[in-house]
Amino acid sequence: MTSTNDLQRVAVIGGGVIGGGWVARCLLNGITVNLYDPDPNAARKIDAIMVNARMAFAKLVDGLVPPEGKLRFADSIASAVDGADLIIEAVPERLDIKQSVYHDIEAAAADTLIASSTSGILPSDLQAHMAQPDRLLVAHPFNPVYLLPLVELVGGAKTSHSAIDKASQMFRQLGMHPLHVRTEIPAFIADRFLEAVWREALWLVNDGVATTAEIDDAIRYGFGLRWAQMGLFETYRVAGGEAGMAHFIAQFGPCLQWPWTKLTDVPDLTDELVNRIADQSDAQSAAYSIRQLEQIRDDNLVAILRQLEQRNWGAGQTVRSWQEQLNASAIRSMPDPTPLIRSYETTVPQDWVDYNGHMTEHRYLECFSHATDEIMRQAGVDDAYIAAGGSFFTVETHICHIDEVMAGAPIYVDTQILAVAGKKMRLFHRLYDTSGTLLATGEHMLLHVDMTQRRASQPKALVAAKLAKMAAGHATLAMPDAAGRAVGMTR
Repeated sequence: MTSTNDLQRVAVIGGGVIGGGWVARCLLNGITVNLYDPDPNAARKIDAIMVNARMAFAKLVDGLVPPEGKLRFADSIASAVDGADLIIEAVPERLDIKQSVYHDIEAAAADTLIASSTSGILPSDLQAHMAQPDRLLVAHPFNPVYLLPLVELVGGAKTSHSAIDKASQMFRQLGMHPLHVRTEIPAFIADRFLEAVWREALWLVNDGVATTAEIDDAIRYGFGLRWAQMGLFETYRVAGGEAGMAHFIAQFGPCLQWPWTKLTDVPDLTDELVNRIADQSDAQSAAYSIRQLEQIRDDNLVAILRQLEQRNWGAGQTVRSWQEQLNASAIRSMPDPTPLIRSYETTVPQDWVDYNGHMTEHRYLECFSHATDEIMRQAGVDDAYIAAGGSFFTVETHICHIDEVMAGAPIYVDTQILAVAGKKMRLFHRLYDTSGTLLATGEHMLLHVDMTQRRASQPKALVAAKLAKMAAGHATLAMPDAAGRAVGMTR
């Protein structure tokens, strides 16, 4: 992929849930990934993560995207980090393991930025034995990494300001929202909230107040929906009415003195409590496998993110910016059009011929229809674009049948884009056999249509841009003699 961005190759050390999520996010952004994970099942696990990630990505992202990056399984840390622009460490949450990994990385790669996915270990502790501690920081993501845009960036005592700045730039390139946690604090910001809610939930189950399903319902049917798009403080600001946050605190602040919660304590995780939670959780989700729950989760997250994107609000702002970045990167990576576009190739099947042994006339139109579909696909009118309600409809066709072709003959179509203007696209196809004999020509006028309203419309900006680029590549070609020809005119 040709890009002006700095991030071309990422090394991921550890291919578990989080490491695999990083792999997916990088690959779907067109980034090459070197993965090191000694687990013999690593490839199988990554394949499973990629199935879900690709489905979610296709539903979330519109328009053109760069080609998916290449994944290489490395046989050592040294091999994985070779040539990487960024190294992401996602090994188990043990300080000794992580420090050992950094020792191996430093022996193989000088200067490369190292980002730890730890959810709670302080970066100063992580970098304690490093020769170049200034290049290490925490980049804490959230599961699923390939969908949720937040990444908390936390520097240690010896992390350089330039490392934070560079990491912010790189993670933005991956479509993420980097949140710089300016004070080094255990569990950072987001997980401190989660820890508080988790502690209270454990007490509610322990004391028999609520089941796991009831607690989840309290979140997903209530404040969780507000948090997803407005966070905590802005939600309460609105709750204060026209007087705002000051009124809210004056009204509800005194209740914080009441002994409602148990945030500073946690129940003993006895076998009885663990089994109760596990049994309730299993019963709650018994209808679905883990993979099905992941897909349901992803589909729901995509729906929320798409709505936020349409409103350019919250995480939707990050998604919108990411889509524009992906589209621009895809256009940059596309080769300049060739003088003619090879739009269809096949071998004439036996059932395409008539009683004379020649290809029947409606199959010529079928070849040209396939060729038109390929031009549309190259312009970004793919399944997702069509599912969203946009497409081109053929409004006029003129075919000249010039020669015959038999079953078993290889044939192909070369296409010239005659004009692209607003809603209209005009194509000229030439059908040949492999000897170079011209078999037929087809001129097609197409009109872009909004299928949700059943009327002509302008194509999306990126499709229009790609078509314009393709048409510009053909602008110097001579107009075909048969173009604009009426029935009966001399060939």
